[in-house]
Amino acid sequence: MTMTALKGVVVSLSPFEMMLASQVGMRRQIEAIQKGLPDRHGYDGDGWNVHIEGAGGEMAVAKALNRYWNGSFNTFQAGGDVGSLQVRTRSREDYDLLVRESDRDDDIFVLVTGKIPRFVVWGWLYGRQAKQPEWRKDYGGRPAAYFIPKEGLNPISHLFNGVL
Repeated sequence: MTMTALKGVVVSLSPFEMMLASQVGMRRQIEAIQKGLPDRHGYDGDGWNVHIEGAGGEMAVAKALNRYWNGSFNTFQAGGDVGSLQVRTRSREDYDLLVRESDRDDDIFVLVTGKIPRFVVWGWLYGRQAKQPEWRKDYGGRPAAYFIPKEGLNPISHLFNGVL
């Protein structure tokens, strides 16, 4: 792991970690199909890819913070993705942290960008901090959400220093 100029932590997944994240993502998609769960928030894309990359992002956060990741599925209503943390994986480095109105105010949301095998863990905010009017946008005909730029995030190093 190395630090980037904008305070992010670069994490590369090993071949075994890539395989594990892919298996978890596939299992999540299969469970969603079996239970007839639609994609959420108006998403109409490749659910397989979203689940696999999302699991990879969760693993990257766990690796960056030296925390256990259990790779759970169908537990999105209880707890977080990595311990109590909610991980938001975005495919491009220029994307912002995405927080929705329905997200819990007391949860910590972590921005991760990239795709397997390389991710950047940028920073975090509590849900209540993220829900600022200036960050509320509606992109692509989907429901409005909060898009927090990296400059608005707490440095990921704060999570290293005992915020959790």
